[in-house]
Amino acid sequence: MYLTAGFIVSSHAYDTASGICYEAWFCSDKGPIKTISVNENALFFIKSKDAEIAHEILAAESLIFNIKSLGLKNFQQEDMSACYFKSLKHFYSAAKALKQRGVVLFEEDIRPIERYLMERFIKGGAWITGNVFYQNGYTLVTEAKLKANDEYSPTLNKLSLDIECNESGVLFSVGLVGCNLDCVLMIGEPDREAENLEFDIIWCVDEAELLRGVEHFIKLSDPDVIIGWNVIEFDFSVIHERAEALGIKLLLGRGDQPLYVRKGHFTRVSIPGRCVVDGIDTLKNGTYSFESFSLANVSNQVLGESKLIDTANSLQEIIRQFNEDKLSLAKYNRQDCILVNKIFDKLKLLDFSIIRTKLTGLELEKKGGSVAAFINMYLPLLHRSGYVAPNMGDHGLTFESPGGYVMESIPGLYKNVIVLDFKSLYPSIMQTFYIDPLGLIEGLKNPNQSVQGFNEALFSRDKHHLPLLVKSLASQRQLAKDNQDQMLSQAIKIIMNSLYGVLGSKGCRFYDPRLSSSITLRGHEIMQTTRKWIEELGYEVIYGDTDSIFVKVNERLNATQCNEIGNDVMQVINKRWSDSIKTRFSLTSYLEIEFETHYSPFFMPTIRGKKIGSKKRYVGQIDKNNAKQLIFKGMETVRSDWTQFAQEFQTELFKTLFDQQFEIEQLNDIIKSYTKKLYAGEFDKKLIYRKRLGQNLSDYVKNIPPHVQAVKKYKANNPYFDVKRGQIIEYVYAINGAEIYNGNNTLNYPLYIQRQLEPVADMILSALGVQPNSTQSTLF
Repeated sequence: MYLTAGFIVSSHAYDTASGICYEAWFCSDKGPIKTISVNENALFFIKSKDAEIAHEILAAESLIFNIKSLGLKNFQQEDMSACYFKSLKHFYSAAKALKQRGVVLFEEDIRPIERYLMERFIKGGAWITGNVFYQNGYTLVTEAKLKANDEYSPTLNKLSLDIECNESGVLFSVGLVGCNLDCVLMIGEPDREAENLEFDIIWCVDEAELLRGVEHFIKLSDPDVIIGWNVIEFDFSVIHERAEALGIKLLLGRGDQPLYVRKGHFTRVSIPGRCVVDGIDTLKNGTYSFESFSLANVSNQVLGESKLIDTANSLQEIIRQFNEDKLSLAKYNRQDCILVNKIFDKLKLLDFSIIRTKLTGLELEKKGGSVAAFINMYLPLLHRSGYVAPNMGDHGLTFESPGGYVMESIPGLYKNVIVLDFKSLYPSIMQTFYIDPLGLIEGLKNPNQSVQGFNEALFSRDKHHLPLLVKSLASQRQLAKDNQDQMLSQAIKIIMNSLYGVLGSKGCRFYDPRLSSSITLRGHEIMQTTRKWIEELGYEVIYGDTDSIFVKVNERLNATQCNEIGNDVMQVINKRWSDSIKTRFSLTSYLEIEFETHYSPFFMPTIRGKKIGSKKRYVGQIDKNNAKQLIFKGMETVRSDWTQFAQEFQTELFKTLFDQQFEIEQLNDIIKSYTKKLYAGEFDKKLIYRKRLGQNLSDYVKNIPPHVQAVKKYKANNPYFDVKRGQIIEYVYAINGAEIYNGNNTLNYPLYIQRQLEPVADMILSALGVQPNSTQSTLF
């Protein structure tokens, strides 16, 4: 027998003569480990009352199966039976046959290998036991038994991969950087000048030799993880397609196992023994936000470095370099690999992926996955409570649950505003009021032992899982904060915040409007009551949004006095919620409001063209490390559909406005200055709009927005110019309408005044109750 710790990098299931085999590859301190568990089962559930007809249907299909009652129920309290299969082929055939005959299945969409791991609560780390055989380059463990090991964290070695090809996917070169590799495989004749480069160029006769070279170097470097930019949807998809076209089976996996690529709603790349992690997906998983997730933009924003080819139509230049200047193409190809490595290292993206897997059980490379993470965490607990998961829509309810509560704002310019923010409001509501899918079903069964929710929801006081899960995550996050582990804290925050999103998503089997509305409507009640309590303390609430309340305090107070008020109000509100919830519900309150920010000054605009206050838009100034800092929310300066010119203009106006000695005439001077410089051409490079193509160019037929007009106009004169869905288009307004920006456009300055300068200026001046060129003394 063998006992060691490992971390899963890949797993899959397949049929053998002795039944289903579950194969998992682990990285460990002892090197790669391959585990084999044979004679396993795949299963789904049916209603026990359908067992007889299911038996007849499956027997008629000549399938091998076993139907067994397990004492489980569905959410409608009907007895359930499990259908077991020793063959994946029979498992999928049975599901298809039963559904065609109208038999309702439960949990048949759970991949067998994922069920195998989640039912053992394995979230990346595992203890491994079994029969050990030492192979060439890895350890094989047969008759493997796996047990969760939440403590083990791996050290993953990574290889950055990037390809260059033409518009048809014909390969030119492949860059590989990492795991002691620094090379580019290039189709072409050897060039002696390449000997002077700081990296290696491996010259290949044709695509077949190039692909075999990729296989050789991946085996040689033996990475746990292969990373790249759009590497799943593009690089590996192209590599796989070219290999298939040339009749080559690429053995990129450990143990000489082949590369698999499956396409559907999304592309899935499988390399046994390794995982493929995409930089774009990982940034989005970590809730990073960029105007564009292109490598050019992200590397510029994160690293301050640029790609070696960075034009609107780089493909044309790539083709030219391949034909005329292969050394430059090799440098470009390698640089992309280096940039990806640097981004992963600087932002610790692999560390984040490991943490996410350890918290949720999601695969390292999993894209998005909030629903999948919820299923991984919740389903095994539900089974142990005697239930199978519902199918989507089983609740039969049609009403919609409301969103977060947003108060009407009181517009104006304020000297002192304090903001109090409920810490993780929705998760704390779930924890306090026992909001939980199982809790709802058990609460409806036993009303006398329940907590009342909204829309006739009742939640069991003693049978639930989410409140305990939230409590565990909250304590882990607090520990991470105490240890200054920002990455773990952020990962936990993302998961906690996703719990409501999952329960409020119709794409989740656990969606029930009674669950989501019991969270959001409780949030409404909490915000409205908190506002009332704060006003009873003698303060004016000028705005509130979901979990934050903005409170005006006396303009004569200094920062220290405002902070004291913020802390005093925080303590009073927390005490009142604790007392209220204990009195009304006999529950412990996990609601916690925090004094978050003191703004001085603070500006709340009106809705454009109206006198009522706007929502989700404001500007405030904070004092951070003895330096003044402007915070913009929802304003032009933080919106990508406004130009840099408008953003800088707005920032300068607010810096002046927030100077307590300012006079209105100073704002007019700024307006005049920006207008003059605009007409003088000093802002030409800051008048560029950037807009993403939401669909393919050919799909724009009736409604053609300006950025698409600009592309079509340019393409009419440049037929080889190519754009794709998702691409950021840079355009300007010229005399003849929207045009692709080229640096020489004849710009329509009056239009920019009308659309970019005047709205920003009018927003501030109208809120102050003055017109341009009027004069007043200081406002405070």
